[in-house]
Amino acid sequence: MTQEPTSLLPAWARTPTTRRPKSRRHQLPISSGAMEEADDHRPHSSTGRPFLSGLCAAALRRKPLGAHTSTAASGEGLVRQLGVLELVLLGIGASIGAGIFVVTGTVARDAGPGVTISFVLAGAACVLNALCYAELASRFPAVVGGAYMYTYAAFNEITAFLVFTQLMVDYHIGAASIARSLASYFIQFLELIPFLKGHIPNWIGHGEEFFGGVISINILAPILLILLTAILCYGVKESSAVNTFMTTLKIVIVIVVVFAGVFEVDVSNWSPFMPNGFKSVVTGATVVFFAYVGFDAVANSAEEAKRPQRDLPIGILGSLLACVLLYVAVCLVITGMVPYTLLGEDAPLAEAFAAKGLEFVTVLISIGAVVGLTTTLLVGLYVQVYILIYYVSLIKILLLLIELIYSMNITSSIILNSHVCILALEGMGFYLPYLLEYTQQGILLCTLRSGLAVLRQSWQVSLMCTCSHIFFPLAL
Repeated sequence: MTQEPTSLLPAWARTPTTRRPKSRRHQLPISSGAMEEADDHRPHSSTGRPFLSGLCAAALRRKPLGAHTSTAASGEGLVRQLGVLELVLLGIGASIGAGIFVVTGTVARDAGPGVTISFVLAGAACVLNALCYAELASRFPAVVGGAYMYTYAAFNEITAFLVFTQLMVDYHIGAASIARSLASYFIQFLELIPFLKGHIPNWIGHGEEFFGGVISINILAPILLILLTAILCYGVKESSAVNTFMTTLKIVIVIVVVFAGVFEVDVSNWSPFMPNGFKSVVTGATVVFFAYVGFDAVANSAEEAKRPQRDLPIGILGSLLACVLLYVAVCLVITGMVPYTLLGEDAPLAEAFAAKGLEFVTVLISIGAVVGLTTTLLVGLYVQVYILIYYVSLIKILLLLIELIYSMNITSSIILNSHVCILALEGMGFYLPYLLEYTQQGILLCTLRSGLAVLRQSWQVSLMCTCSHIFFPLAL
């Protein structure tokens, strides 16, 4: 009789057992790295060790990661079908949208034209953090779970659990805020149709406020979430094709909008450049950090990248640098077109061009906003489900159920449908600025832990850097 390797289970879910190795027929592809712990890590009842001490030992243990975690060599795991272009577009699709069409107006109300510097500062911080992600992604090219597994390898299980919880809350609230803005832009796009203008109730897309604005009912946001969930249920290949098409269309529209707005810029609108001082610019940088979270989505696609050790760093850094250039260009244009005090919070870009009477560009912006926010939300849902499935697969009580679901090939549908119900309630009921404020705080904490994970891993002589062109000390 041979001893069966176990998954990374909480202490209360482990039981000593010696059975024959299970058939690998229905083994979970995403949890392949989670099935490598030996039985001697279990808190056996025969040793007399108290339950709490065993639980603490399990919570403080680390997960060693290395080349042996690769599933590519064994032929297991998900189908590797994402190249460099798909990864770059995945990162851009997750980033461009919320930053341009949502966050810009909210931050510009306080920072003024200095919102441009806010995006530059946030972009510089994200580039440094992206170096950490690129280093970790190239060192552990087949590790799924992103910041969660990187923290698990560097620190311990309880710290990784906190990262997982924070990530899920951040992606939840971020998707809810994007869904609300998508609903607003979609209604604005429909109002361009003559027979619909002025006939769409306010509570459908813009929301009715209650309790002083804390609760804001938006019916269209959960409907859009459900529709995007249906797209993801078809699988990563189909959703990747949709994302590639829509991201390309979005980039083209943004470039056209920038060139059209350059001719309407009035430099007097840039004075004063920082009306509320540099403090408001720095505060704005912490908020717009939310607009660069796409590189985390690239890191979570490790098991579907064709050549992860090379493609992941390129996808992470390439998508981030492209986003920085587009954000800076858009901020300079819209703050130069109209005074920053006239920019709205829900649809600032469209309102700026509407104030100049450029109806054709307003139509393009509405289309670009709908497409851009759709891709951002699509990628956000994609990443949430993969993180959720991976961590839930570590719990023994649900492991057999998930293996059964995988054998029926309906995992994404079940997880997505249950997941989107909670998300729809958040998107329907909460005011946008409150959602954004909480999201940026959590994202900053998660990215900080990723930087510390690089520093911790670099102390291990046995794990040498496999991506020599990534200078991780710069990020720390």
